[in-house]
Amino acid sequence: MKEWDYGKPWFHGSPILLNELLVGSTITQDRELARIFSHKPSIVAYDEDGARFHNGKLCGYIYIIDEEIISEDVYPHPATTMKPGEEWLIKRGLKVRKIDDTRTRVEEQLSREEEIELLEKLKNR
Repeated sequence: MKEWDYGKPWFHGSPILLNELLVGSTITQDRELARIFSHKPSIVAYDEDGARFHNGKLCGYIYIIDEEIISEDVYPHPATTMKPGEEWLIKRGLKVRKIDDTRTRVEEQLSREEEIELLEKLKNR
């Protein structure tokens, strides 16, 4: 994406303590999305008001990428279900610094019924 501001902060969420991300890891400039990813969800969904819901159950960490990112370092995730520009993959290992601990939030949790419904919708696309 040529028109992207690569100079803004980049984040990664994980339930694992890290110092560096491996090639192919996911990063985002959306700190809240990184927080949700820190819970290791297999489903992230949005409602019509833009509220996010997920099925992640783990506590985790938010990391900031601790070095400069340029366009050659990242590319948009080719199989994302997110909005364009929300989820990127990295082409080289990157140093990270932990900036926050995370806890799951009850109000964001998908019920088992909601998970099944979303999976059916995806299957029927």
